[in-house]
Amino acid sequence: MAVYTHLGAEELAELIAQYDVGELVSAKGIAEGVSNSNWLIETSRGRYILTMYERRIELDDLPYFLGLLDHLSAKGCPVPRTIHDREGASFRMENGKAVALIEFLPGVSPTRPSAEQARAVGEVLAHLHLAGGDFSKTRDNTMSFADNLAVLENCGRAGLSLIDPELPSVIDAAQAAAGLELDGLPRANIHADLFPDNVLMLGSEVTGLIDFYFACTGPMALDLATTHAAWCFDHENKYCAQLGAAMMAGYQSVRPLALEERKLLPEIAKGACLRFVASRAEDWLDTPDDALVTRKDPMQFVSRWHYYDEFGAQLFA
Repeated sequence: MAVYTHLGAEELAELIAQYDVGELVSAKGIAEGVSNSNWLIETSRGRYILTMYERRIELDDLPYFLGLLDHLSAKGCPVPRTIHDREGASFRMENGKAVALIEFLPGVSPTRPSAEQARAVGEVLAHLHLAGGDFSKTRDNTMSFADNLAVLENCGRAGLSLIDPELPSVIDAAQAAAGLELDGLPRANIHADLFPDNVLMLGSEVTGLIDFYFACTGPMALDLATTHAAWCFDHENKYCAQLGAAMMAGYQSVRPLALEERKLLPEIAKGACLRFVASRAEDWLDTPDDALVTRKDPMQFVSRWHYYDEFGAQLFA
C-alpha cells in the first residue's frame, strides 16, 4: 500500500479539523501511487483525498501544482480543486512533511480505452491547455529531453545492457532528441504525465484529471505526444490506430495544431517515449533484486519509439 507514513485516528481527526469540511468519519489508505501517502477521507460533509508528499516533490513546487489545480478547476476543467485550510493555505506541514486536502472526483481509470474515450481525453487535454495558458505561475520541465539523456548516460551503456542488450542504443536516440528545438512551439501549462491511470472516466465522459506532479510550463505538442504514446498502444504493445486517430481528432476539434507542431510531432513523440525509457531504466537499476516491487520494463517504450520512428510521419500527417 502506498502509505509510507502512519497517521493515527487522533492525528487524522485533528488534521481534518483544520479544514471547514465537517468531522472525520473514516480514513482509508489508498494503494495506488508510488511517491506519496494517500488516504480517502470521508467526513460528515463529503469525500476528499488527503496526500502527504513523501519524495520526488520539491516543497517549493507545491504552490505551482496546487495553484494550477485551483486555476483549472475554476475554468471548468475536470480537475480536483484544493481544499484550503481555515487559514487559507493550500497545504500544511505535518510531522515535517507537507500535506494537502483535495476534492474527491468520481470515476474509474480505463484499462482498455475505447476510441470514444480516447477522443474525449483529446478534447479535455486541449481544453486544459487553453485554460492553463494564462496561469500566473510557471515551472520548468524537469523531465526534458536533455534531462532524459542525462539519466540514460548516468545509467551507462554497461548498466543499460544488463536490462536488455538493445537498450544502450537508445542513448544515441536520446542525443538526437535533446537536440530538438522546441522553444518556438506554442506553450502553456501542461499535465505532462497523462497516462490512463491519471484519468477518471464514467463511460466516455472524463470526470477527472489527477496527479499533476509532473506538470510544467512547456510545449502543448509535447503533452499531446506524451498522452498519445501512453494511451494508443494495447497490452501487447501494438499500436491502436482507432485510438490514435480519435485522440488526435478530439484534440484538434478544440485546438487545431499549428503547422510547426504537426511537423515536429513524430520526433516529439519519440522523445516522449525516451522519457519513460530513461525513468524506468533508472528505477530498474536502482531496485534491488530482492525488493518486493514489480519493475516497469523500459523496453515497452523502446518498442513505441521504434513505431513512431517508422510510422510517425504517417500518423501525424
